[in-house]
Amino acid sequence: MFDWLTGSLAGKYVFTFFASMIPVMELRGAIPIGVGLGLPLVPTIVTCILGNMVPVPFIILFIRRIFQWMRTLLPKLDGLVTRMENKAYSKKDLIDRYKMLGLYILVAIPLPGTGAWTGSLVAALFDIRLKNAFPIIFAGVITAGLVIGLLTGGVVALL
Repeated sequence: MFDWLTGSLAGKYVFTFFASMIPVMELRGAIPIGVGLGLPLVPTIVTCILGNMVPVPFIILFIRRIFQWMRTLLPKLDGLVTRMENKAYSKKDLIDRYKMLGLYILVAIPLPGTGAWTGSLVAALFDIRLKNAFPIIFAGVITAGLVIGLLTGGVVALL
């Protein structure tokens, strides 16, 4: 299976697409991976943007219920849930001060602790509706993808 994922053109795109859905890594790690697998930069950026957006509606719509389920059925995960909630609540000042621009900035700046997963979690916990949050998160993911694409392209050009 891994040989197909890294040995064929389609497999490389599939691998890159799924890598961009992984929390923490998201497209910040998936774009360099895709380029490292030999994929062209622009299609890799597009693939990663699309992959990074797949979890967004599910997080916004279901994360509160998932957290409640985790606390009820798996009490040992309460600490993990609390840390994730605290991470989202730590962005409260940014969201309160800048509203939707704050959500965009949170997603667009490609640093640890930012990205589509964190932005979606923040949107869910601050009751920002999917129809309002999704376009802002999408714009932030595009921005982050372009920033990482430029950085990756620059590094590749230097090699």
